[in-house]
This record gives sequence, structure tokens and C-alpha cells, in this order.
Amino acid sequence: MKLPAITLIIGCAIWQKYAQALAAHPLAKTAEHLPLAQQAMEYINQSTDPFHAVQTSIRTLQQAGFVELEETDEPLLKIQPGGKYYMTRNRSTLVAFAVGQQYNPQAGFQIIGGHTDSPNLRVKPRSKRTANGCIQLGVECYGGGLWYTWFDRDLGLSGRVLVRQSDDTIQQQLVQIDRALLRISNLAIHLQTAKERDAFAFNKEDHLSPILAMEVKKALTGTSEKTEEDNNKKDGWTEHQEPALLQILAHELQVETSQIVDFELCLFDTQKAALGGAYSEFLHAGRLDNLASCFMAVQALTHHVQEKKLDQASGIAMIVLYDHEEVGSSSAVGAASPIMTETIRRITTALNDQRQDLELYNQVISRSFCLSADQAHAIHPNYAGKHEKLHQPAMNAGMVIKRNTNQRYATTVLTGVLMREVARRAQLPPLQEFMIRQDCGCGSTIGPLISERTGMRTIDMGCPQLSMHSIRETMGVCDLTNGLNLFRAFFEHFPQVDASVGK
Repeated sequence: MKLPAITLIIGCAIWQKYAQALAAHPLAKTAEHLPLAQQAMEYINQSTDPFHAVQTSIRTLQQAGFVELEETDEPLLKIQPGGKYYMTRNRSTLVAFAVGQQYNPQAGFQIIGGHTDSPNLRVKPRSKRTANGCIQLGVECYGGGLWYTWFDRDLGLSGRVLVRQSDDTIQQQLVQIDRALLRISNLAIHLQTAKERDAFAFNKEDHLSPILAMEVKKALTGTSEKTEEDNNKKDGWTEHQEPALLQILAHELQVETSQIVDFELCLFDTQKAALGGAYSEFLHAGRLDNLASCFMAVQALTHHVQEKKLDQASGIAMIVLYDHEEVGSSSAVGAASPIMTETIRRITTALNDQRQDLELYNQVISRSFCLSADQAHAIHPNYAGKHEKLHQPAMNAGMVIKRNTNQRYATTVLTGVLMREVARRAQLPPLQEFMIRQDCGCGSTIGPLISERTGMRTIDMGCPQLSMHSIRETMGVCDLTNGLNLFRAFFEHFPQVDASVGK
């Protein structure tokens, strides 16, 4: 049907006004933030587990000239002013640091802490599970996830595999199967009672086992007679693994199934990170908590080096990205471990003529500062009542200082003032504040543990986000820029700010 000319004219006028309104919106100019967002998306897509998060971070550090140190070979003797170094532990925790050219122990360390792990499902040590003609995998819940969000998602598999070599040595190899290998299907609505539908109740042990294949497909897996014979050997491990899983891993790593002696595997959502919203103002992705902080920390440290800030610096800029935060950090590679204290002590010794002096170490700690970076809770428009009325951080409005009088966060009045002053001097957006409602439970971070273990001044901060611990989370694109700028300002300005604030 042909529309009257007057209708077309009115319609065009309305659309023109709508387009003008869109262009005038404050978030319509997000284009300047998109290059950084694209980098973050690539980082997150590649970092499907703590091992890959560390590997992805290392690639960025190496491009900026960072050199690997091996803890077991007394390598810290090589440390020199102006040097850039990194080291790992368990391949899931990363420490990287850059020494100021004008190094002075009185300047201390400026540290950004984060964590590489996120809530997910992990394959059990004995993975074989079948039911009603389906080949499944036994999995365990890691951390406190919103597990109902894992239903009906296309799930891949990644982590590390231990492989026996021809010389009888065992090597670790990373694997990442980025396709819809697994799926946890929902129960049809017709098979649920009204009460079950309302509660969406499920049992973690019984209802979260993903389907890998149909048993009738065993003949199509390509498993040779020799491989089947190897898989049936009674070595205490192989006979408890699903042969199809071993075959898939062997194919990915181009090894024989008999060479695989163990693994540590995580499930992940294969859907890639994406920009969202009318103005591309949102970033939707898995594992934003806490890969967004890890990404910004790595970027801030490499920028600090590439912009030649080390030439005039007298302190040490450091990042420490821990594993196991989501399960309490009490491990050899978590924030409760001695990693940070050992590293600071060894670096201080190496830079001070091998002087192993407890008093020197204590002085360095007293002048150091840790910014514990972990995502924060943004105000949710549908659940605004869940936020304390005067502490409602908004996305795309800047970084958030997290406070809790009961010490669930490490922030104090002085550490809060120091970071607000850093932001002010760098002309960054004012920092937001978050406190949990008193009738809600408060989570925690690595901040209190670092403060307790080291005695170091610490603050808890993060970018505001929605859907924390869901399989897919949301944050503001502009906050990647806000966070990176604050981290860079922290490395550059903190020593001067610290000297200006009374103790």
C-alpha cells in the first residue's frame, strides 16, 4: 500500500528527531572506548580458565619486553633497576613487576592485585558417567556460581593436561576446545510441577552432569582396538575416565590417549564476549569477575613501561594475579599463600646488595600499597531495593571503592583518601562508593587477606557490573577506560600522593 506523502514527511521528521536525541545522549560517544573494549573482549575470549588467563597475560607482557624469571634457580639475583620481569606459580598465578630506574627502597611497591579464577564447573578426577544411553561427564561446582545460568548453554572445555613423553617425563600442555562439546539440558516444562517451575530447584550432584555424547556413537569415535585396550588398563586412573573424552583430548593435543596421565579441566560458555546496548555501552561476557581487572592490570603495567615512566620512577610497579579467590584463597597459589611476601623480600634483597635485613623489609612494606581489584555490584534497575540507598554504584560512571566496617573489604579511611587523591590529581571521574545493605551478606576479596598477611596498606576497588557469578555478566564499556586510567595513575602518582597525606 502506498503511504500518503504527508505520512512519509511526518514519519521522517519523527525519525530525524529520534536520531538527534540518540546522538545527543551522553553515552552516544562510546566510540572512543571501543578499541580498548575490543582488546578486553579478545583477552576474555582467550582466557577460558586460570591457566589460559596467565598465558594470555604473559603474551602481552612479553611484547612489552618483560623477561621470565624462574623461582627455583635463584633468578632474582638478576634483577636490576629499570628491569621488567614476570614469574608464575602453578601456571595459574602470575607476578609481574617493573623496577624504577631511580630505585630507592623508601619508595616501596605499588601493587595491583586480582584473581584469575571464576566460578565454573570442573571435571571430576573420575570423569566417567553414563545414564539412559547418554555419555556424561562428572563435574564439580567450583566457587559460588549462579548455576541455573549454566543450563541450556553451549559449553566448551579447557585447562591443562599432563602428558607422558617418550623419555618418560611428564609435561603440562594447555588445551582449549572452543566448540559446543557439552550441554546441560533443562527439564521440559511439562515434566515439572508448578512448585518446581517457580523454584527452579535442582540438585548439583544429580542434575548438573553435562551430556557429551550418545552411547550408540561409541563406535564412531574413531577409537582403535589398541586405544580401547590402553583405556581398559588398570592403572587407577585411566579406567575411570570416559574414553571419548580421552580421545578428544588426544586429538586436540596430537598425542596418543595412552600418553595422557591426568588433567585439570574447566567448562566454559562458548559464546564470545559482545558489545551490547543502544550505544554499545555494555560489555557482555563470561568471567568479567575477575578477568576485567586482570586485563586492566596487565595493560596498566605494560603502559607504565612503554610510556617510559620507569626512567624517573624510584618505586616498583607490580601486579599479582592469584588463583583460587573464588574458593577462599587458602592454597599455595592463593592470596593467603606467602607469594607476595616472598616475592617482595627476594626483590628487596636482590636490589640492596643481597642485604637480608628484616628491618629493611619492614620499612619497604610500610611504604608499599596494594590496590585489590575485583568487580563491584552495580545498581540493578529491577532490584534497586537490594542496594543501600546512599551507596548505589552505576555502570559507566567510574571505579568503585568497596567498604565494610566488619573488614570483609580492606579499605580504610586513609587508603580511600589516597586513591581519591590519585584520581583527583589525574583528573579522572570521582570514585564511587559501595557498602552492602546490613540485611544482606557481604562477599569478600583478596584485599583483607593481603592486608592480614603482609601488614600492607590495602584498598578494595572494582568496576561496577551486573549478573556477578552468572555464566554471562555485564559491565560498562566506559569503565574499562576508567579503570585502566586509574591503574595507570596509581603507578605514576601514588608515591607523590602518599608523601602528601599525613600518616
